[in-house]
Amino acid sequence: MTGGAGFLGSHLCERLLGRGEDVLSVDNYFTGTKGNVAHLAANPRFEAMRHDVTFPLYVEVDRIFNLACPASPIHYQHDPVQTTKTSVHGAINMLGLAKRLKARILQASTSEVYGDPEVHPQPEGYWGHVNPIGFRSCYDEGKRCAETLFFDYHRQHRLDIKVVRIFNTYGPRMHPKDGRVVSTFIVQALAGDDITLCGDGMQTRSFCYVDDLVDGLVAMMDTGPDFVGPVNLGNPTEITMLALAEEVLRLTSSKSRIVHVPLPSDDPRQRQPDISLAGSRLGWAPRVSLRDGLVETIRYFRDLR
Repeated sequence: MTGGAGFLGSHLCERLLGRGEDVLSVDNYFTGTKGNVAHLAANPRFEAMRHDVTFPLYVEVDRIFNLACPASPIHYQHDPVQTTKTSVHGAINMLGLAKRLKARILQASTSEVYGDPEVHPQPEGYWGHVNPIGFRSCYDEGKRCAETLFFDYHRQHRLDIKVVRIFNTYGPRMHPKDGRVVSTFIVQALAGDDITLCGDGMQTRSFCYVDDLVDGLVAMMDTGPDFVGPVNLGNPTEITMLALAEEVLRLTSSKSRIVHVPLPSDDPRQRQPDISLAGSRLGWAPRVSLRDGLVETIRYFRDLR
């Protein structure tokens, strides 16, 4: 599990251990933390390794989840060259490992491959509308290149691949300073600070609770070799950022004010997954409502204070 100590990776490690799997978490702890997996350390089936996936890795495994990459704008723009290297060199190194071991490998791609979409909602067949030279391009284009590498390894080397495109995911263990909208709004509301709403707040996102997303990742990895994806994983319930801010204020009983700040460069106006393929091929659909998921996430951030 590359990125095993990250927000999503730690939940996936936990789920796989619960199924009786042996899990090797590989992380350089740039955005992941040891605290995310500390509760797993006593499990004899769990092992943690500090490693940067931009360098080759030599281990013996049956399946590989490639989740390594900073996924929030603050983190991936901190060192954009390294972000691109993590997506591209990391994919090359993990694909090489999978090729040597004849192992199945899953790539955690992203809805950002669709860019600022001209098709709504976004189906897997949509090629996207991405700025290749913007501030977000290190992440967007890095993930797009990683998908290219996965499919070329599949065609050229008959590698057993799986590709999922993850839409906005939230839940406990998000980094409080990752700059993502859910964590930012919650942290600001709990502290009584102003809620910083980018633009007019009418841009939309679709938020999937982490438990639902993990269900989808496991289901995809368990499919037969005939289905490689890509497949969208996310919650199709769309909400404006203004409505999200108001919901966070209600659930936290915060007195924070909503203030408007400039919209970031290349920020998508809409984001909503078409998950019909995941429903038909994986039997998957999200089950946790936004309100219920926010309640659990708020509880987590309250406990951090």
